Amino acid sequence: MSQDLNIQGLGVSEGIKLGKAFVYSPVRLEDVKDQKTDAPDMEAGLLHTAKAHCLADLDALVARANDILGEEKAVILKGQVSMLNDPSFFPPMEKLIHNEKWTAETAVRMVTIQTASIFESMPSEYMRERAADVRDVGSRLLMYVRGRQGSQLSDIQEEVIIVADDLSPSDTVQLDKQFVLGFVTRIGGKTSHTAILANSLGIAAILGAGSGIEQIKDGDMLAIDGATGVCIVNPDTKTIKDMREKMRLQEESRQQLLAYADKAAVTVDGFKVEIAANIGTPEEALGLLGTGAEAVGLYRTEFLFMSRSSMPDEETQFQAYKSAAEAMQGRPVIIRTLDIGGDKELPYLELPHELNPFLGYRAIRLCLDRPDLLVTQLRAILRASAYGNLKVMFPMISGLEEWRKAKGIFEEVREQLRLESIPMAEKIEVGIMIEIPSAALQADRFAKEVDFFSIGTNDLVQYTLAVDRMNEKVSYLYDYFHPAVIRLIKQVIDASDRHGKWTGMCGSMAGDPLAAPLLMGLGLHEWSMSPSAIQKIKRQIINLNRRDCQELAERILDMDTPAEVRKALEAYQK
Repeated sequence: MSQDLNIQGLGVSEGIKLGKAFVYSPVRLEDVKDQKTDAPDMEAGLLHTAKAHCLADLDALVARANDILGEEKAVILKGQVSMLNDPSFFPPMEKLIHNEKWTAETAVRMVTIQTASIFESMPSEYMRERAADVRDVGSRLLMYVRGRQGSQLSDIQEEVIIVADDLSPSDTVQLDKQFVLGFVTRIGGKTSHTAILANSLGIAAILGAGSGIEQIKDGDMLAIDGATGVCIVNPDTKTIKDMREKMRLQEESRQQLLAYADKAAVTVDGFKVEIAANIGTPEEALGLLGTGAEAVGLYRTEFLFMSRSSMPDEETQFQAYKSAAEAMQGRPVIIRTLDIGGDKELPYLELPHELNPFLGYRAIRLCLDRPDLLVTQLRAILRASAYGNLKVMFPMISGLEEWRKAKGIFEEVREQLRLESIPMAEKIEVGIMIEIPSAALQADRFAKEVDFFSIGTNDLVQYTLAVDRMNEKVSYLYDYFHPAVIRLIKQVIDASDRHGKWTGMCGSMAGDPLAAPLLMGLGLHEWSMSPSAIQKIKRQIINLNRRDCQELAERILDMDTPAEVRKALEAYQK
């Protein structure tokens, strides 16, 4: 057992938590190489032993799921038991071992992937979703064939802190807040989509903790601080007492902030801005009004695509967007069209491997090349617009041609729905994300045609400063207080003002209290952030004087370095 080990990572999602470590070491079916065996009987024995372990494992999980999560979750696990006992699943593995002399690992991979593919090709959405269950049970079987080398997220049914080499956004979206107190990963950066999603879910998270996490064992007691990035392994009694006191103070502060949920974001001198939330699932919209959010400034639709093993059809998307629209009770919901690429992958799209994925075939570029994806999504959004106040936003726009092509598809879809007499809102605002410098520099031209801008600072910083936001080696250069970034933000806001449009911001800068006076001074109209940041930002805005902020912004626009900007903002805070 590791003793009193301190590990320093990047604090990416606030929260102080104490809990047992769950070391997540997934086995990937795709990583299994084809291998033959000279001892088929021994391999078949391994397979049968693995099946017995799997069944015992699943029986225990079904019983616990029934007690803790209810019948619905238990049914999913029962389905995996049925799959293991299905004559079309396990026996073919045995045949591959005995007849073709494949190893047990290879047989499991071949049959699981083949079976999952059959489910993925079925017309029924429900049956297509079962492909994920097939892969899950196949991975579990493979894990036991290898002698239980690994663990699965579906095993988690008690309060734990996950420790992993990495968690993909699709892993993170599956986390159950009831049991996952937080997570610590070896790699990752502050603006990775895993970090963003952890913030949205309100789960304490530390990324980029390095090789130190290799010393953490299953069941070790962990104390983590998602703000400072500190992870303490097997803390002593005094440390535990200190952490519990910090947790008490944190809860006290949270209770005090609740008073700001119902307040409007109006400055001392009477200037009001809209405070919105970033979400990734329709479920997140359900409790949003209680946090003080006045809108959804960014609905990241990619998580709807990433949480399944096949493409969501129009009806599935429609139901998700409709749920979000209804949950917000007429308040604005900005839906960003599919933004896949970079650190967000969809295996079932079979996208090509790229040397520079953040600069490559992603987001609107993918959707314009595969217009079927965009048409299906826009049909679902327009249909859902009949149930609330939806807006559409296109990501990764670099030039006017892309915008005009995307807007043209939007208009064609709207006309087709009219011809089909399908209800939808009469007027829907359509805007773009400003995350590429070329779009910011042409903001005056765009402002004549779009309804609004939303500045995505996470990518805007990355592309303006030529800094890979996932690369820990150059993370010191990644800073949204860089004067070049601030001037681009100013240019975009001014362009929207000149043409009677509005500018929002949905990058992490919008949720940073230190940045609030600067953004107020620059004239930002709508601020969208992780729901956990809303009350802090409202408290900050309510105590600002807009005229003072404008003078501060003018001074900052003349500064030369991020350090000068930060120093000026810290002095203003005091």
